[in-house]
Amino acid sequence: MLNRLLPLLITFTLVAAACGGSDQLQIDGLAAEINPEECVDGSGKEVTIYSGRTENLIEPVLEAFACATGISVQVRWGSSTQLALLIDEEGKRSPADVFLSRSPGPVGFLESKGLLGTIDDSVLNLVGEENRSAEGSWIGFSGRKRVLVHNIDLVPDAELPSSVFDLTEEKWRGKVAIPGTNGSFVDWFTVFRDQYGTDVAAQWLNDMVDNDARYYPNNRSIVEAAGRGEIEMGLVNHYYNYQEVAAAGDEHRARNHDLDDNDIGSLLIITAATVLDSAENSEAANELLAYLLTGPVQSYFTNRTFEYPLAAGVQPNAALPKLSALEIGSVDFDALGGGFEETAKIIEASGIQNQ
Repeated sequence: MLNRLLPLLITFTLVAAACGGSDQLQIDGLAAEINPEECVDGSGKEVTIYSGRTENLIEPVLEAFACATGISVQVRWGSSTQLALLIDEEGKRSPADVFLSRSPGPVGFLESKGLLGTIDDSVLNLVGEENRSAEGSWIGFSGRKRVLVHNIDLVPDAELPSSVFDLTEEKWRGKVAIPGTNGSFVDWFTVFRDQYGTDVAAQWLNDMVDNDARYYPNNRSIVEAAGRGEIEMGLVNHYYNYQEVAAAGDEHRARNHDLDDNDIGSLLIITAATVLDSAENSEAANELLAYLLTGPVQSYFTNRTFEYPLAAGVQPNAALPKLSALEIGSVDFDALGGGFEETAKIIEASGIQNQ
């Protein structure tokens, strides 16, 4: 399996190795917004990260961390699922100290394999109980809400559905896009199975395929397609459309639609971070996790990437709607375990990727 995975992953990149010393005391761009202070000298410590978070979203945070602490940072980029499978393949030999996942599903898979360590209590206590593992094995550091993005010229607000279950109706035939193999959809569908049962969830997906739902590989491609009128609507994470609106304004013709508060389509999916049981640099790893929960980083997540902050008392960007009861504290992500493996089989069997 390892040999099949390797071509899908980007090789190690050294990120702002300490950023310190007298020859380089400043960092630029977004990293400097997070940490505007001069970089400290190298500490002699290092941390190796396997990151399922997209490089352009999380790299400024890692650069700012290296600058602020003098800790050398190395990163391997890839999808959360691929990296979790790689860590499982590597086992105790994995060079990774930290795993950053787009959601708790791949983290739950690693926990079921006994590959996660315990995060320091001082770090765990930086977030509420609903946003961390009861076993102390992971913490959430930002949140992405599931929404229905729609083209405002093709689907008027008055006609929008209130539930994902409405999307199987004839009126929506061929008009709904699904990122069927995307990691966030896999995690959302795993929670769907947990909340409604596998039979109900699988029937919904099969009904969507029968209703000619359109397949796209990821959330952003759906948002872009909805913006140019290629598709009427699609199921995505909320923040991609906010980023498109911020960049293009009214020229981008898609907007988010929040389904009913208690609908599974409004789930908040938590991005998760953990320290591996085999970590050789656990002290630096815990420093990194604590840094993800600081005020400047939480502000970056909500004001630059339009995610929901989970710590440091930081308020969500004013453009973001308030979260409902379903989205906070109502789903036990620890209980999901390795359920995403079964989810992947159901999604493949549905044939959505062939639509």
